[in-house]
Amino acid sequence: MAQLRQQEEELDSLGVQVVVVTFGRGTAAREYVRDTNLEWPLLVDATRALYSAYGMEHGSFWNVYGPSAWWAYAKLLFGGHRLVRMNGDFLQLGGDILVDPEGIVRLHHVGSGPANRPSVDAILSVMRG
Repeated sequence: MAQLRQQEEELDSLGVQVVVVTFGRGTAAREYVRDTNLEWPLLVDATRALYSAYGMEHGSFWNVYGPSAWWAYAKLLFGGHRLVRMNGDFLQLGGDILVDPEGIVRLHHVGSGPANRPSVDAILSVMRG
């Protein structure tokens, strides 16, 4: 998310509205906003209906805690970012969904773990169309 924030000016110029979705509610959601300095809207999907609708189920222990995940965390740390403490269901998969103003899904990526996300360049490329 930190890399996406670095492109906020271009996102604004493309008319992109970023929304972050979490299943954590109450204190967990507030801590996430605080720990990440989140300025985008945060939606709470406590029942995980949205996660399920987009095929974001549970990942395997290996995908979530395996070498590729540690490598992704190491790159963030060496890049000057700090890791945010995770709360709740550590195996819940996330993803990236781009929906255009007409409601058409332009990008649907379900991550197999924390290291499996589309690059910011790939997301911007879809938005540039």
